[in-house]
Amino acid sequence: MRRSVLLRRTFIAIVIAIIGLPSIVLSGFRLVAARRETASRSAAAPSTGHFVRAGDVEMFVQETGPQSGAPVLLIHGTGAWSEIWRRTLDTLAASGYRAVAIDMPPFGFSDRPATADYGDEAQARRILGVIAALRLEHVTLVGHSFGARPTMEAFFLDNSHVARLVLVDAALGLDTNAAGLGWTVRAALAVPPLRNALVSATLTNPRFTARLLRGLVFDTSAVTKSRVAMLQQPFVRERTTASFGEWLRPFLTLREHSLVSDRARYREIHLPTLLIWGEADSVTPLPQGEEIARLIPGAAWVTLPGVGHMPAIEATGRFNAELVGWLARPR
Repeated sequence: MRRSVLLRRTFIAIVIAIIGLPSIVLSGFRLVAARRETASRSAAAPSTGHFVRAGDVEMFVQETGPQSGAPVLLIHGTGAWSEIWRRTLDTLAASGYRAVAIDMPPFGFSDRPATADYGDEAQARRILGVIAALRLEHVTLVGHSFGARPTMEAFFLDNSHVARLVLVDAALGLDTNAAGLGWTVRAALAVPPLRNALVSATLTNPRFTARLLRGLVFDTSAVTKSRVAMLQQPFVRERTTASFGEWLRPFLTLREHSLVSDRARYREIHLPTLLIWGEADSVTPLPQGEEIARLIPGAAWVTLPGVGHMPAIEATGRFNAELVGWLARPR
């Protein structure tokens, strides 16, 4: 299965660079993370959301808009959480939709599964669990980046409650090119203390958040202090570094083959589908979106000039206008 080559290479480069640091420095990062990660999910979660049972975990959900409105379920990508959709949630609600955003484990405030299973099927069943728990009917699924993988896996497993699909700079892994990992990196990721030290120096290091976000956007003015602080908000949760490490190892080392990897399934999609893509996306470049658009019969295709991998925060007004305008069209 394909992962985004650029994103994988970025993670690999970070890991290789950090491995060269003296062990005392890595230990320091891990100690700082341990002192920070002390809050339970319920204590750390903002009051703007609530938890629902979804299969093997309790998922953190943020909702706005009328309960009677047509539901739109937003699924974020790697490293984010439901709050990244805040302005889209508010725009949808103002347009009469029941807007729902969820935290996909291990990110945000949802439970982390005891099995540490973050595979496509496990994550998809959690999405389906939220749909069942909230009794959503005729829902529009919106999946961004790597969040599009469990979104589409959920659709292929059970689309009986789904009315429409929206894919945003989706990292679906439909090619066969994957970045290779050297034995040094594989060995480092296989040792939990070393893996956690590496994660604490990078992914859960608050000093690193802005740098990682700048690598995803074309318009770096989107990397504001408030947005960086929002992304860091879940870092106080207990076992955040360890959970990120449990997610990171298969993310970098495994080629998962699931329903979402099968091109033929996309040709059988007969629901209204919209693809929104940043023209300047270097993580999931434009040709990847064009291929998906060709596979899905009748898919609508929208590109946003001067926008990278994060349209909902780089070009919020344009993104929201395209989404709401398309939703308003007769099916």
